[in-house]
Amino acid sequence: MQKKLFVFISVLLIAAFVLSGCTPKPTDVVKTEEPKPASSQVEVFSWWTGGGEAAGLEAMQKVFATKYPNIEFVNAAVAGGAGTNAKAVLATRLQAGNPPDSWQGHAGQELIGTYVDGNQIEPLNFLYEEEGWLDVMPETLIPLISKDGKIYSVPVNIHRANVLWYNPKVLADNNIAVPTTMDEWFAALDALKAAGVETPLAMGEQWTAMHLFETVLLGTLGNDKYNGLWDGTTDWAGADVTAAIDNYIKLLEYTNSDATSLTWQDASQLVVNGQAAFNVMGDWAEGYFRELGKAPETEYGWAPVPGTVGTFQFLSDSFVLAMNAPHRDAAIAWLKIAGSKEGQDAFNPVKGSIPARKDGDRALYGVYLQSAMDDWNSNVVVGSLTHGVVANDSWKSEIDTALGLFLSAKDGKAFQDALAAACKSSGPCK
Repeated sequence: MQKKLFVFISVLLIAAFVLSGCTPKPTDVVKTEEPKPASSQVEVFSWWTGGGEAAGLEAMQKVFATKYPNIEFVNAAVAGGAGTNAKAVLATRLQAGNPPDSWQGHAGQELIGTYVDGNQIEPLNFLYEEEGWLDVMPETLIPLISKDGKIYSVPVNIHRANVLWYNPKVLADNNIAVPTTMDEWFAALDALKAAGVETPLAMGEQWTAMHLFETVLLGTLGNDKYNGLWDGTTDWAGADVTAAIDNYIKLLEYTNSDATSLTWQDASQLVVNGQAAFNVMGDWAEGYFRELGKAPETEYGWAPVPGTVGTFQFLSDSFVLAMNAPHRDAAIAWLKIAGSKEGQDAFNPVKGSIPARKDGDRALYGVYLQSAMDDWNSNVVVGSLTHGVVANDSWKSEIDTALGLFLSAKDGKAFQDALAAACKSSGPCK
C-alpha cells in the first residue's frame, strides 16, 4: 500500500514539474485582445466633397461615431456641384443592383419621381414614429418626401436658393444700393460696368447657370405663375416666360467670360475677393465664405434675388434607406443621427443651412443663418428646380439640355420652344 502511494505521489510530482516547465515565462506570454463587439459599416453616398459641405458632413459623422463607435462610416462622396456627377454614378450603381446603404436626395420630385417611383428606397414611417420626428419636422416638408401616406427620407436641412450675394465695399465704392427689383438690378449692373468693375455678376459652370435661371423665372413671373410652371397652369410658351428669358439673356451680358470653367466656389470667391459685385447662389455659399475666414456684413452681404423679396425658394437635403441595403441596421443608425437635433445642430452651422427640425439651437447659428430662419418662418415658400423640388430628374435633364444649347447659341426663342417641349414630354403639360 505504501509502495503504491509512493508511486502515485511520484507521478503527481513529475506531472507538476513537466507542466511548470511548459508554462511560458512572463516575457513569453502571447497577449490576445479581448473580443470586440461585432462591428459593421454604413456606406453613405453624397456630393459633399468641398467647402462647408464636406466640413458639415464630417461634423455630423463625428456625432455618429460617438453614438455608434462600432460602425465604420464609409464616405462615398462624389465631387461635382449640385450632384451632377454623383447622380450619374448613383444611377449606374442602382441599375447594377449595387446600392449604397443611404444616399443624399433632395426633397421633392427628385426623391418621389425618381427613387420612390423606381422602387429603390424603403419607407421610413417606423423611424418617424420611433423618433417622434412628426412633432419636430416642418409640415411644409412632409408632403414633399411622402407618397401614398409613406414617408421616404430624413431631411437634414433647409437651404435657400434665391440669395443674391454681394461685396459691400464694391457697392459702397460705386455708390450703389442693394437692388430689390429687376429694373434696379439692371441699373446697378450698368453702373458697375461703366465704372470698370471687372465682373458685375459672377457665374460658374452650367448648373450654376440653371440656378440663376430659376431665380430669374421666379423674380419675373412671381410666386403663383412660377408655381404654375410645375403644375401645368402657366404656359411655358407664353409671354411671361418670354419676358423671363429676355431678362436672363440680359443678365448674362454682365457675367464673366470664363464661367464654364469655374466651380460654384470659384464664382462665389470672386465676390469676396472684390473681383465681382454680385453672385446668385444658394446659402451653402455662406458656409464657404466662413471657411475662407470672411466676415458677414463687411466682406460679404446678402439679399433676396431682385424680384423675389418676401419669397423663400427652398431645397432640402435628405437621406434615404436603400431597398435591400447591404447594411440595413447600420443605415438606420445613420438615419437616426441625420434626423436628430444633435446631428443637425452639428451639421448645419458648418454647412451653411438651417436645420430641418423646428427645435434647432438658434444660438449655434450665425447672423446670416438666423436671418434665414426668420425668413423661412415668415416668407412665401416655393421650390427649387436645380435642386430637385419641383421637377423629377427626367424633366430637369431635358431642361438642362435645352439650357446647354441656349448658352452656346443664345437663341431665346429656340430655348423657350425646347422648355415647352420638355414640359410636354416629362412634365404636366398636355
